[in-house]
Amino acid sequence: MDTEEFLLPRSRTANERLHALIPGGAHTYAKGDDQYPEHLAPVISHGRGAHVWDVDGNRYIEYGSGLRSVSLGHAHPRVVEAVRRELDRGSNFVRPSILEVEAAERFLATVPTAEMVKFAKNGSDATTAAVRLARAVTGRPRVAVCGDHPFFSVDDWFIGTTPMSAGIPAATEELTVAFPYGDLAATEELLSRYEDEVACLILEPATHSDPPPGYLAGLRELADRHGCVLIFDEMITGFRWSEAGAQGLYGVVPDLSTFGKALGNGFAVSALAGRRELMERGGLRDSRDRVFLLSTTHGAETHSLAAAMAVQTTYAEEGISAQLHALGERLAAGVREVAAAMGVGDHIVVRGRASNLVFATLDETGQPSQRYRTLFLRHLLAGGVLAPSFVVSSALSDADIAHTVDVVAQACAVYRKALDAGDPTPWSAGRPVKPVFRRLA
Repeated sequence: MDTEEFLLPRSRTANERLHALIPGGAHTYAKGDDQYPEHLAPVISHGRGAHVWDVDGNRYIEYGSGLRSVSLGHAHPRVVEAVRRELDRGSNFVRPSILEVEAAERFLATVPTAEMVKFAKNGSDATTAAVRLARAVTGRPRVAVCGDHPFFSVDDWFIGTTPMSAGIPAATEELTVAFPYGDLAATEELLSRYEDEVACLILEPATHSDPPPGYLAGLRELADRHGCVLIFDEMITGFRWSEAGAQGLYGVVPDLSTFGKALGNGFAVSALAGRRELMERGGLRDSRDRVFLLSTTHGAETHSLAAAMAVQTTYAEEGISAQLHALGERLAAGVREVAAAMGVGDHIVVRGRASNLVFATLDETGQPSQRYRTLFLRHLLAGGVLAPSFVVSSALSDADIAHTVDVVAQACAVYRKALDAGDPTPWSAGRPVKPVFRRLA
């Protein structure tokens, strides 16, 4: 479709309604219409498999599904059936459901490096509980976060480190310090500088690529030597790297870890897991001061736990992690091939582990460009590809990937014209897409 003819009038009206009632027009900043070309932010009607439909009736091949949470595809039959079985049986009771122990047993069999688990509804609750537990166990105030990783929590201890720190006391911000990924010497220097003050090191064990050889083991040794808690945020790496997460793949065991996203295939469920010695501080069998670990009214909704168990069964029986890697490799190879053929191979760059691909849009000088990203997204959307990233789901077909590569090729041809002209504006129309974290709207 010609981008000049690609209009979304119903989505535009729906976005105006959203902004009138919901701050930011969405419930996650990464889903905001500022992340898309002006007036081309589709509002979704429904989804099935790897496809979604907007309220204007357009169908898209979707990547990055549910911010990486829907790794099996939308409305996956096995997950939906597991959820449906529980809906007529009640979702929340005044005492634990038997599903809670069944879900815990299943999770700990899937992630055998953990000894106990507690479920919640979102990732921020789990990471904040891990931080609180680390502070209680060590008696130390500071949190060391990996400064190269984009997001850990909506809570003050992390958001205070971002450009969107309004409303967070300076005293809270000062308690969070940063260390660089992959640099053990710099991390040791930080721990020495704040000797006996750092409660924990929290990081994603891997991001766009595998960790440097020996890095995670070295971090484990540093944490042990300096008496701090090692926390792996496995929200993204959990299941996408392997069923047992990055810790299972790389063989380094953290003290605590957090899971979510792919765990529920879109249903709201997250998990804090870890060593029994630490986790029991939030229980009823420890004689020391109690830790208010996680206490959520909806943390153990039966249908969400059923969804999580169905996801784990599907991953194990169908080899989903391997499927995600194979699909991602096919997509990345296709995109790189057409980008090179169109002369933009150095400007549209696919990065990351095959199961978790992102792309960079670079300008004439090789610098990241929001204006060129706008151009690229605009042409993908017009071709029926909704792709804030190239993160795959196992529902993608060969035909989906082939179509995506064809649309990317068409976008690359326009990208080349913009590079030759030294200005993408005539092909991007409207304001550029914006980064999520910025001080002013």
